[in-house]
Amino acid sequence: MSNIVIATRESRLALWQAEHVQALLQERGHAVSLLGMTTRGDQILDKSLSKVGGKGLFVKELELALEEGRADIAVHSLKDVPMDLPDGFVLACVLEREDPRDALVSPRHASLDELPQGAVVGTSSLRRVVLLRALRPDLRIEPLRGNLDTRLRKLDEGQYDAIVLAAAGLKRLGLEHRIRVAFDPDTMLPAAGQGALGIEVRADRTDLIALLATLSHPRDWLATAAERAVSRSMGGSCSMPLAAHARWQADGALRIDAAWGDPEGNAALVRVHAQAPAADFAQAGALGERAAALLRDAGAH
Repeated sequence: MSNIVIATRESRLALWQAEHVQALLQERGHAVSLLGMTTRGDQILDKSLSKVGGKGLFVKELELALEEGRADIAVHSLKDVPMDLPDGFVLACVLEREDPRDALVSPRHASLDELPQGAVVGTSSLRRVVLLRALRPDLRIEPLRGNLDTRLRKLDEGQYDAIVLAAAGLKRLGLEHRIRVAFDPDTMLPAAGQGALGIEVRADRTDLIALLATLSHPRDWLATAAERAVSRSMGGSCSMPLAAHARWQADGALRIDAAWGDPEGNAALVRVHAQAPAADFAQAGALGERAAALLRDAGAH
């Protein structure tokens, strides 16, 4: 191909992700350029995503660029990608996953346990809200929006005692030193797809789909497919406080843990797990659907 154009958001983290894919493709001999864009998700910062349309607000403008032929591929944080893509679009690949864990960031406190009673913790995620409340019901959980640098600035200005972010973004931008604690997934279960990058293309671009297959990490793609199947089966909205994380076991089976909580605090946190072979996407999807059924049986809705 003469030139591959990558549509990307213009935050520092999104540009890192796009440039990472650009470098991988250039190593394979392709000319690659970036098309920077601002999405509705970047523009609306005074409301939670669950109230203004969900994480799909981060991808719609990029999909329009693909549809109009202004770009060939779009690089996304997989956890921002809706569970069902619009007709005519597909995920061409999922790259090798970075650290999927959540991270506590605080200038003064070394762990969640060391936060004083009533401390203010910032997060934009309903999933993190319900998990944090289960661990520390005394904390004040306050909304936190903006790109990664904006969130860190608000913390450093003293608006919060601590914030919770994805460890992957901090590591990708060389900010690993800001991490006080990377939570064990058994303590703070990650979001579906957290830490992974997905590449979206038009479904009719079979040339790109074949090319991008060389970038894919099959085991991480199957694991995140199982996680996304949990979310899809449960409704697939970021207004749902839902966690799902899959891990390969020593015997080759895939184990998935999932959790659901009530953001109003009227129901206890529900946690389930399931395990099965996952040699292909059908088996991975079936495993995720089984975990979702277990959540519903335990009271999630």
